[in-house]
Amino acid sequence: MIKSELVQRIAAQNPHLYQRDIENIVNTILDTIAGAMASGDRVELRGFGAFSVKSRPARIGRNPRTGEKVEVEEKHVPFFKTGKEMRERLNAG
Repeated sequence: MIKSELVQRIAAQNPHLYQRDIENIVNTILDTIAGAMASGDRVELRGFGAFSVKSRPARIGRNPRTGEKVEVEEKHVPFFKTGKEMRERLNAG
């Protein structure tokens, strides 16, 4: 599902809300999560999961074409861990 489909589904379930308001709400939620992660915080949505940032240390990699060694800098990557309720829901049946 992409963001526009999410907005459409929420709009279908809440016909009393304007679609532009729903778009603003979804964008605000996603921007807040991204901002919190950018500042190094962990975002936990009970029953859904937790978003966090993991740090990958610098290392020596290889160029797959030439086999030449390449230095890869340290980087931070987003990480999502599903909550217990979500895992149970996905594995039911």
